[in-house]
Amino acid sequence: MGTKTRLLEMSHEVKPAPAALGFRVKSGWAVAVLMAGPLQSPRVLERRVVELSDPDVPGSRQPYHGARGKLEEDDAKVATRLKTIQRVAEGSVTELIKEYRDTGCTVRCAGLVVGSQIDPTSIKNPHIRAHALEGRLFRTVLEDALATCELRCWVVTERDAYPKAATALGRSEEDLRQAVAGMGRSLGGPWRADEKVAALAAWVALA
Repeated sequence: MGTKTRLLEMSHEVKPAPAALGFRVKSGWAVAVLMAGPLQSPRVLERRVVELSDPDVPGSRQPYHGARGKLEEDDAKVATRLKTIQRVAEGSVTELIKEYRDTGCTVRCAGLVVGSQIDPTSIKNPHIRAHALEGRLFRTVLEDALATCELRCWVVTERDAYPKAATALGRSEEDLRQAVAGMGRSLGGPWRADEKVAALAAWVALA
């Protein structure tokens, strides 16, 4: 069953219910999970990969990395890569939200799960700093793209995702883990860790 066909069929069942998106943000891409309420027993409608970089533009997936994995010191190269990333991220997210809204899913909020929120300037090791800069970059461009689509969002690190979700949803972490683990069964295929935590973020965004 194609993605659009599936969304059209599911939207007839959930159109009156609120919907939210969850993202697990990576370097150059993100896993997105669409979820609809009610809050106590939400359903995962769809999952996909969202591009935040251009595979045809060398360096756009890791814009702060230079040769041999070192920190890129050429500001002009970084600036060019950043423009590409902003363009791709805005285009990908705009298309995604339009597709969902065209099928009747009213998406108004999103949750973003990231690896870290550490300040890159506090990291002395240049290679690790490059990773931190990219982590901050892709989180920020995704937030900006969602804001352009008038979606409010919240951000959490993967380490804190279940504790904060437990507080927000009034359920134990173990209960949430079990519930999220079963959410992907209707989709078929593997239900991976990135998809599970993105679903959790979407669930909290529904609250």
